[in-house]
Amino acid sequence: MINEPSDSTRLRNSLSDSSASEFGDIPGPLSSALINNQRARESNAVSYPRRLPIAVETASGSYITDPDGRKYIDCLTGAGVLSLGHCHPYLVAAAKRQLDIFTHGLDFPSPTRERFRDAQLAMLPEDIRESMVVHFCGPTGSDGVEAAIKLSKLYTGGTDIISFQGAYHGGTNGSLSVTGLRAVKSRLTGLMPGVHFFPYSNCSDCPVGLSRDTCSVNCAEVLVHALRDPNSGLGRPAAVILELVQGEGGVNVADPVFVSRIREITRELDIPLIVDEVQTGCGRTGSWYAFEQYGIHPDIIVASKALSGIGSPVALLFLNKKLNVWEAGSHIGTFRGNEIAFAAGIAAIEVIRRENILENVRSVGQHLKDALQELAATYPIVADVRGMGLMLGLEIQDPYTKRRSKDLARLLQEQALREGLIVEVGGRDDAVVRLLPALNIDAEIADAISRKLSRSVAVVQRSVEATRS
Repeated sequence: MINEPSDSTRLRNSLSDSSASEFGDIPGPLSSALINNQRARESNAVSYPRRLPIAVETASGSYITDPDGRKYIDCLTGAGVLSLGHCHPYLVAAAKRQLDIFTHGLDFPSPTRERFRDAQLAMLPEDIRESMVVHFCGPTGSDGVEAAIKLSKLYTGGTDIISFQGAYHGGTNGSLSVTGLRAVKSRLTGLMPGVHFFPYSNCSDCPVGLSRDTCSVNCAEVLVHALRDPNSGLGRPAAVILELVQGEGGVNVADPVFVSRIREITRELDIPLIVDEVQTGCGRTGSWYAFEQYGIHPDIIVASKALSGIGSPVALLFLNKKLNVWEAGSHIGTFRGNEIAFAAGIAAIEVIRRENILENVRSVGQHLKDALQELAATYPIVADVRGMGLMLGLEIQDPYTKRRSKDLARLLQEQALREGLIVEVGGRDDAVVRLLPALNIDAEIADAISRKLSRSVAVVQRSVEATRS
């Protein structure tokens, strides 16, 4: 008896038969050799080349070239760390100069560290700038989240943390504990206790079962009521941690009323509000930090990813001075003195100011979003388009059942790669195709991205229809 091929196999076969793409089979032979060597010599935790099977020979601006000579537009940008694209010459020059001066300084003061710190503080809104101090963490966003949780517990004396469904805050013990995705935690024991997950204003899939037309942001009221109710079982939490746009959660943009209600209740009860700007920060959403668009003042801001603009790691907390209860050595890290990252980060801010990059993010981001919304209006497999600035996502669905489709999202990612476009997938059921292009792309590159996506969506749509005919 011959087993019938699965739906995903039939779709993939149909995709291969019908797609006249720019590159054909991927990976090419030279990329394939490097990928195979990696799989033989590195741990099973390697992830990106499994879904995006390419190797990298060179990279410049918005483009990556593989060893087989194929050129791709990069809408992953190192998971958002390369805010000005690959190898920006002004940032590279600043890093090279720093190599001859001083490269690693723990937390000893230096002229470069001081300029970087003050440049970062100057990017905060003027009305909170003087009330904040900077804490240099270990070099990752995860460590920034760990530091924020630890500091909040020291300040309040509390132990419990409030997080939100769909959240992603990192891969270390504490940051993973406040991450919503069960799959990454299912085999682990000993995660941080006392974490409570509440509904997030994910309006494309309302957590309290309302339609967009009838929503009154009841998701926020669930938390407000629980914090005020003496019978809710909650004590006074040490902190509430919040993303204003859930990146890994599927580019879910928080409703402004939801955010304001969360800020009101946390201020009322003196609960530190931690805003995780690891992915949304440094201009990604069209303002330097996303919280600026919500009219709130966080108690703690976690920043990392694009702080250097060049992929050299650094992470910071901005914390209200009233929370500055650290003692010397309370939260340290050997690599919190990355002077090369500091030098590049200074240069990145200079470019962003000089070239009006934040306005570019807003205008080109809207231009690209409009093009993606045309795809949603044309092709039934695109269920939703959402995002802010140049942090955008397309939720992919089975056009017949209207259910989110991981298989179709992965097929779209594969087809986009054949077209010369690198995109990521994530969100619930891994059904959201995500775009994080460089913040300095122009309308011409944005149009190239939308054309490649349009061709890819059309191919996947035809493949779905062919398997159902």
